Formats: sequence, C-alpha cells, structure tokens
Amino acid sequence: MKKFEVIAVSASKQLIAEQQPMILDCRDLKDYKAGHIDNAMHVHEQLRDSLLKKGDKHRPLLIYCYYGHASEHLAEMFGDFGFQQVYSLAGGYAEWKQHNSV
Repeated sequence: MKKFEVIAVSASKQLIAEQQPMILDCRDLKDYKAGHIDNAMHVHEQLRDSLLKKGDKHRPLLIYCYYGHASEHLAEMFGDFGFQQVYSLAGGYAEWKQHNSV
C-alpha cells in the first residue's frame, strides 16, 4: 500500500488554498531559484533529515520535482516515517508551470 498520494495540479491548488501544506521542491537549487511554487522550500539533505526527525507529521506535505518521478521516492520516504498526508505532484513543476502560464 502506498503511503502517499499522487495529486493533480488542480487538486494541489485546492490543497494549498484550504490546508496550507508544507511544500517541498526536490529539484536542483539552480532550477528552484529560477522559479518554484509559492512558499515552497528547496529540499537539501539537512532539511530532509531534520523534517524526517522533527517535522509535524500531521501537516499535509506536497512534494514536487521536475516531472513527478523523483518526488514519488521522497514522498514514499516521508510516508515511511509516519507523515499522515503526503502528496506527490503529478507531472511535477513542468505540469504546474504549464497550468499557471499566462
């Protein structure tokens, strides 16, 4: 059984609006700096380890990467550590950007 849910961009927008999840960007730092979802934190090893040990396991967690593959591995890790609501963004930042381009 999966310990996380893959979530579409439209559902992720609703999640962000209603539940203010912690948002984690697991792409390279240069890509994060070039653009990311509002309020997203860049995941580096120390942040990941700190959250796994001391993070609020009841706060929803939305994780994304480039295209939605690497974020699933990270989402699974957080689920394994007992986080209750873990979501991986389907299609990653590429999909998010496509739905949010003007």
